Amino acid sequence: LAMRFYRKQHAYYCGIDLHKKTMYLCIIDDHGEIVLHKNIRTRRADFMRAVAPYREGLVVGCECMFGADVPSAMVLDCRSV
Repeated sequence: LAMRFYRKQHAYYCGIDLHKKTMYLCIIDDHGEIVLHKNIRTRRADFMRAVAPYREGLVVGCECMFGADVPSAMVLDCRSV
């Protein structure tokens, strides 16, 4: 079987290092320039406020957190960004 690769380009890419009380965000644009590098509280409202200027065309990736004590509502809500 051949592997299928995701090839769509986006305006912004966000990586999250998610912990129980804080999360570290890094957003880069489609040229690889860092547009946001910030540590915030692990709260949906704080996350949505931080990414608001970049939401159009934003893709979010989050580290694997099996076994982490992270509020499940935060993890699930990331889908609706």
